[in-house]
Amino acid sequence: MTPSAPIIPVILSGGSGTRLWPMSRPEMPKQMLALTADATMLQLTAQRTTAHPLFAAPIVVANAFHADQVEAQLGAVAADAQALILEPMGRNTAPAIALAAIAAGGGPEPILVMPSDHVIADVAAFHEAIERALPMVREGWLVTFGIAPQAPETGYGYIEVADEIAPGVHRVARFVEKPPRDAAEAMLAAGGHYWNGGIFLFRADMYLAALGQNAPDMLVATQQAMSRAERDGIRIFPDRDAFAASPADSIDYAVMEKADRVACVPVDMGWSDVGSWDALHALSDCDGHGNSCKGDIVALDTVDCLVRSDGIRIAMVGVSDLIVVASGNDVLILPRGRSQDVKKLLEAMKK
Repeated sequence: MTPSAPIIPVILSGGSGTRLWPMSRPEMPKQMLALTADATMLQLTAQRTTAHPLFAAPIVVANAFHADQVEAQLGAVAADAQALILEPMGRNTAPAIALAAIAAGGGPEPILVMPSDHVIADVAAFHEAIERALPMVREGWLVTFGIAPQAPETGYGYIEVADEIAPGVHRVARFVEKPPRDAAEAMLAAGGHYWNGGIFLFRADMYLAALGQNAPDMLVATQQAMSRAERDGIRIFPDRDAFAASPADSIDYAVMEKADRVACVPVDMGWSDVGSWDALHALSDCDGHGNSCKGDIVALDTVDCLVRSDGIRIAMVGVSDLIVVASGNDVLILPRGRSQDVKKLLEAMKK
């Protein structure tokens, strides 16, 4: 592989973003929404590698239902994909990445795996971390990016790093499940622990080899799904029956926790997974009263609220620390700090 071989971005756009209901729904999930800027989260993800000499055009893995939306959104920001892989059903991240690695050629091409619904404020720091990782990637290492932790978060997994194997690159000692608060506090105090942001860089062949070693049924299923795939322009439709036979598992469980040569590049790049309305409030530019309002909003004597509407007017007087979101015929109201309970609400509504 030549040093100038471009990195192929792989954008994972299959998530449903249920924690941002009622705006994020299966038919219009979080990554398709403009939550943190004028551009949608998918567009912002694609723009991190557009027109940069280090990167080729992206491969996008998405739900088949969203094919037209994905193409339209990427086309609107001149970030057209080289391939759009349309999953017949969700099987988690490990099989999705396998489909993309096969579509990338399955050889020594480096692929950069990025979720489509994360925020990275400092893109230059992200690019610098990628360049730090590249020499080890070319030698066959599987690299993940460790996010410098800002707080003892219990909603993220953690990566514990060991010895430095190259400048700014560490061997991974272990992956840690989402911890209880006391464990998270202990990891922050100890140092050498980073949030697992779900961003990866490795050669396509090294990933597929690791999958064959640690999850062989998944490799066979995804290879068969791609060999029998139908194609229409850039759109690739993996075979439904073959893909359905793949175990559903995350890349962390299926590969990263089991593979031999796994490294971590720590990076502080203003990252967030925007996993809740509280997280969005923390990211937002607020007015002098701590309010973040978007849509037809009237707020008097109101402080520290996040208010969103894509239609109806919301009028608020004399309240504080609320999240109020209106979309279509649905209105969500809850105290700030409780937005993780949206999933409980959805379960209750299903019943």
